[in-house]
Amino acid sequence: MLRANFHTHTTLCDGSSTPEDMAQRAASLGFTQLGFSGHMDPDNHMDMDLYRNRIHALQEQYRGKIDILMGVELDTVYNPVYARQVEYTIGSTHFPDVACNRGYEGACPQRSGEGVCEPGDIQEQSRKERPLSVDASPEDLQLLADRYFSGDYYQLARCYYETEAQVYDRLHCTFIGHFDLITKFNDQMHVLDETDPRYTGSALEAMACLVEEGVPFEINCGAVNRGLKKEFYPNSFFLRALHDMGGEILINSDAHQAELLNGAFDKAVKQAMACGFTHTNILVHGENGAVSWRSLPLDTL
Repeated sequence: MLRANFHTHTTLCDGSSTPEDMAQRAASLGFTQLGFSGHMDPDNHMDMDLYRNRIHALQEQYRGKIDILMGVELDTVYNPVYARQVEYTIGSTHFPDVACNRGYEGACPQRSGEGVCEPGDIQEQSRKERPLSVDASPEDLQLLADRYFSGDYYQLARCYYETEAQVYDRLHCTFIGHFDLITKFNDQMHVLDETDPRYTGSALEAMACLVEEGVPFEINCGAVNRGLKKEFYPNSFFLRALHDMGGEILINSDAHQAELLNGAFDKAVKQAMACGFTHTNILVHGENGAVSWRSLPLDTL
């Protein structure tokens, strides 16, 4: 069984379990690594000082028992300064590059805290237009399509993947989060044919760009665990394409509650093997404290 997760949300952002609950659950599951990855994006951002203090305390509490890492899930359109305050960064696109989602690259939701804000940063409280993401609700997804693309979801998808293609250049992230998140509600809305070249074309272009950067992609179990989708992110078509491009993977639950910390891991391992992968990857602290990748053969999990 895979005993590590690096996409973990808590009550410090939009999760329902505390960091302490997540660590306790990880210990009960025999985890060797646990990575916390609170949100920093236009609609959901943490108190970074509080976050660092809570995770540092858990690192001390579980030292020698669980290797706890402090990361952040940073949105493509958000301020990259936050990547420099943590040990790893998930690069995710929730907010496509449209007018209501611009101007956050210098966002500073805090007014205090050493190293949080930089000269020229803006206070988000001054913004009046609500940001719109592809995963908040079916209504917001439709609003994005109607307002900016005359209801054409394929044009919205192209914009999404063009934004996604920039995630590494903008954030220098450690790995890619839920690559095809734009399909979160597609099982119920059926607004995209996920086999149509109008959809897959721009997605494959983005994937090829990111693979060339050498950044791994996560197999994200979150939507499957919550009953929103039948397939993981990326779906099986994209996962096979990722393998054929020479891409690397890791497996994450995207847990927002402790009970789902290892949700669907066994199924994800089987899916990865069915798509041609022989190993997955985890993040570990080395003897000098630096974080690095380690590969695990899938047939041993």
